[in-house]
Amino acid sequence: MFGTFILGVVAGWAAPYAEPRIKSALEGGYLDDLDLTPGEWSLLSLALCLFVAAVLAMILADPHAVALALGAVLGISGPKLLKKYNSRKAPDYDS
Repeated sequence: MFGTFILGVVAGWAAPYAEPRIKSALEGGYLDDLDLTPGEWSLLSLALCLFVAAVLAMILADPHAVALALGAVLGISGPKLLKKYNSRKAPDYDS
């Protein structure tokens, strides 16, 4: 189950980086007239990354859908939350 969670984290983290490659592959191939919004491209990228992670989980680990989904949520939101946490101002205790 932990292996599936890690695969979900990696899939969620990799989805924004895979999006330009997926977009260029689909637009350059048979789907030239595919008209998707940026949100739909992000969703398609996440879905394909989760599909690859699910196949790897079937091969390498015990496949658990909940662990895969929670890992993906952490993989997507984790870097953004960490960036927000690191950009906060430190409290001024001297005044």
